[in-house]
Amino acid sequence: MTLLIVGGTGTLGRQIVRKALEDGFQVRCIVRNKRAANFLREWGAELVYGDLTIPETLPLSFQGVTAVIDASTTRPEDDAKMVDVDWYGKLMLIEMAKRVQIKRFIFFSIVNADQYPSIILMQQKANIEKVLQNSGVPYTIFQCAGFYQALISQYAIPILEGKSVWKTSDSISMSYIDTQDAAKFCIKSLSLKETENKSFFLGGAKAWASEDIISLCEKLSGQKAQIKMIPIGLLNLLRQVTGFFEWTSKISERLAFAQLLQDDREFMRSTEINSQIFKIKATDLLSLDAYLREYFEMMLVTLENLDIDSQNKQKDLII
Repeated sequence: MTLLIVGGTGTLGRQIVRKALEDGFQVRCIVRNKRAANFLREWGAELVYGDLTIPETLPLSFQGVTAVIDASTTRPEDDAKMVDVDWYGKLMLIEMAKRVQIKRFIFFSIVNADQYPSIILMQQKANIEKVLQNSGVPYTIFQCAGFYQALISQYAIPILEGKSVWKTSDSISMSYIDTQDAAKFCIKSLSLKETENKSFFLGGAKAWASEDIISLCEKLSGQKAQIKMIPIGLLNLLRQVTGFFEWTSKISERLAFAQLLQDDREFMRSTEINSQIFKIKATDLLSLDAYLREYFEMMLVTLENLDIDSQNKQKDLII
């Protein structure tokens, strides 16, 4: 079976590529920059040029493909507009999948996406879910709240470097998951008939609020977080102001996520169905505690080694 993976260079996508290759699948990745994606080739994946914002670059990638895994989404540094990647690009992928009669189309979405029409990315994710469900293409949709990896830059690094950690007075709880575990569910779904034309929530056994994550990081790092509070009202005002200007549209879109913090919707759902179908229990997943502990242990050892090297160099200079 040949898998076509979109977004293979991303934090989630690379783990899906790795897991697919480990399980013996032939993997083809659509990439915009082959040099930047060379590590995927070294792992054993085939690289083909393609750009979701340029539809004519996509058809050749689908030749001989059995299943498509779409783990792509707009990155903050991307110049392309979100609508070009997360709407028109995805529509093209689904249309091509329909033409070549793909056996399975796996799409990664966001939990509760349909409940936030004012947030462009979530609106587009929810709309693509509907398009895929009505396309006639066999699908599996995974709805995620967030991944552990994103918490490193948001909390862990600022605390280690003594920089400010920004948070609001309101804090909802989210059920995060490690990207390696998400990749396990993704690849296993290909061999399970019960996952066809179904949507699944992907998250850990515990939901975490920002203050709980900060406390855990403080405990593991041995450092006190420099917390800066920002009122929800100010975030909403900034969103309204930036929304007037085209050059600040991306800022406005990100600030729109502040709306999430005002709601009482839960970003965690029961994972019991996952253990029944996938035979993967919540206890089999990497916990956030263990993930952050491993990260801080690695970083503290690295910092200690750097300090020792610096001291040795100073001694050499003195001698």
